[in-house]
Amino acid sequence: MAVRQIEVRTLGELVDRLTPDVDRRTGRRRDAGVYRGAADADQPLLTALDRLGGIDPPHTKVSLEQHLLRSFSRYSRPYLGGPAASDWELLIAAQHHGVPTRLLDWTYSPLVAAHFATLPCATRNGHVAVWRLDWQRVHESFGFPPLALTLRDLESFGDGDGPLTAFAIVEGRVERPFACMLEPPSLDARIVAQAATFTLCSDISRAFDRFLAEHGLSDALVQFVVPRDAVAYVRDQLDLVNVDERRLFPDLDGAAASIRRYYA
Repeated sequence: MAVRQIEVRTLGELVDRLTPDVDRRTGRRRDAGVYRGAADADQPLLTALDRLGGIDPPHTKVSLEQHLLRSFSRYSRPYLGGPAASDWELLIAAQHHGVPTRLLDWTYSPLVAAHFATLPCATRNGHVAVWRLDWQRVHESFGFPPLALTLRDLESFGDGDGPLTAFAIVEGRVERPFACMLEPPSLDARIVAQAATFTLCSDISRAFDRFLAEHGLSDALVQFVVPRDAVAYVRDQLDLVNVDERRLFPDLDGAAASIRRYYA
């Protein structure tokens, strides 16, 4: 089953498409999905680890994952103010600061996802997209509770050899395939401002959407596609409602990035 695609040309249309679609199927008054912006609608859902190996074709750097996390563990200590509370927190900090990991960034806000989809990109040559993931559908399929998992929750999913750790994942010591949504601790103001969350997948040999398809979960994804000729209009709408770098990166770098893009 292919991922369903829906064309939207305005920010209002995106929000309208989300709200009635969820109400009709579930009766919930609020959308329970998470979102991810993509500057290229034609690309699969690739982690930073995937992109490290190049995206044409995607080739994940599986063999480097352990080295990346161990190097971050070694060199990050002076800047974290002390040891990370757990290996999971170390993995999240690595992802948050730009180290390629198997984590995939999502947000609870479709507007935040639209922001990242519509930022100027020198390599853009087509449509952009906002992906929606029904993470509760994924949790149900893999036997997880209908709750966003915390770091403590993940540790409780260990086996007789002890709690599940991030290094057990990257070292390939987990046999059962799974995907889940991971709720990060509020390590800094950016995570809070962006309503950030992550998906964690046991398999990094393929793109996340292809992993879901192989487990019969393509219907957990919807791709809202913004045609190329509508991207600038949606970008202007986002700026109008103050969804920009200055709000989503609440620091001096965010303020500078917002000014730079505005005057460019």
